[in-house]
Amino acid sequence: MIIDEHEQVVFGRDPRTGLRAMVAIHSTALGPSLGGCRMRPYADEDAMVTDALLLSKAMSYKNALAGLPHGGGKAVIWGDPSRDKSRELFLAMGEFIATLGGRYITAGDVGTTVADLDVIRETNPWTTGRSPEKGGSGDTGILTAYGIQQAMRAVAKHLWGSDSLEGKTVGIAGAGKVGRRLAEHLVKEEGAQVIITDPSPAAIASVVELVPVEVVSSTDELITRPLDIYSPNALGHALTMDVAEALECTAVCGAANNQLASPEVAVRLAERDILYAPDYLVNCGGVVQAAEEIPGFDMDRARARVGKVYDTTLRVLERAQREGILPEQAAAEEAEERMAAGAGAFRRFD
Repeated sequence: MIIDEHEQVVFGRDPRTGLRAMVAIHSTALGPSLGGCRMRPYADEDAMVTDALLLSKAMSYKNALAGLPHGGGKAVIWGDPSRDKSRELFLAMGEFIATLGGRYITAGDVGTTVADLDVIRETNPWTTGRSPEKGGSGDTGILTAYGIQQAMRAVAKHLWGSDSLEGKTVGIAGAGKVGRRLAEHLVKEEGAQVIITDPSPAAIASVVELVPVEVVSSTDELITRPLDIYSPNALGHALTMDVAEALECTAVCGAANNQLASPEVAVRLAERDILYAPDYLVNCGGVVQAAEEIPGFDMDRARARVGKVYDTTLRVLERAQREGILPEQAAAEEAEERMAAGAGAFRRFD
């Protein structure tokens, strides 16, 4: 079972506020665990637990590959962010996280906002992703998008011999805080052609106002278009076996977490000569931004650290090619090597 790989899994419940939550700490080999707080209307408790366990393990790998002094953890709240949020609920969530005494540091994720994290911080000192007015760095989508841009440049270098994205066609699924900024980077700075989709007309409008892009009606349509790079930037499990069969692209590189619906999808992508850049390798910008709040946030320092994703991505892709293994395996092996080398950096239990 995947839970056997985790150091600690705790559940929290507060009937007064309706809070149902959990925190999964996968590893503290490199330091206190760090990862976002997600809020989703899970179908059942098993879905919540599975999500937290997978995400926290990916955070261990992500933090290790980003060179951060942190292990991986994740918090999840079982609820609909469109209707179940309240100040009292997030105060209770902060109290729950604080019981871990700093072994888990929270940040933002799907379904939670900077404003939510400001509230969590009132009862939990181990909180990042807060507003600048509260001593934080604000929206972590800023550096997540920048990191994906740098990873795409590394993918281009590996595949085509040049890290220029000029003239390349990139399909972006998801026009939220990351997808919107990524489209802007690609069009304005790289000279790429961008095709984008999102079920929200408002999200699409926010992109169209920034840069000229082609809009398609659905992800199903997007994945069948001839693309150089497909970039999933919404929820996880975007890469199903059906998607792997339908994709008409050369590479996949996006910010969504847990993109693979199953390990077999990575194998099928490779069989079709589609390069998959593992999500936890390339989407580290947000967690780096959050981690940089701990010593006192400096955007230039954080941006420089995120920029290193170019070298790390290129190294992992070259390792995979050299050893004849999938990029997913190469990334996992490098992360585990870093974790093993740094084991003992943080006292796990008092």
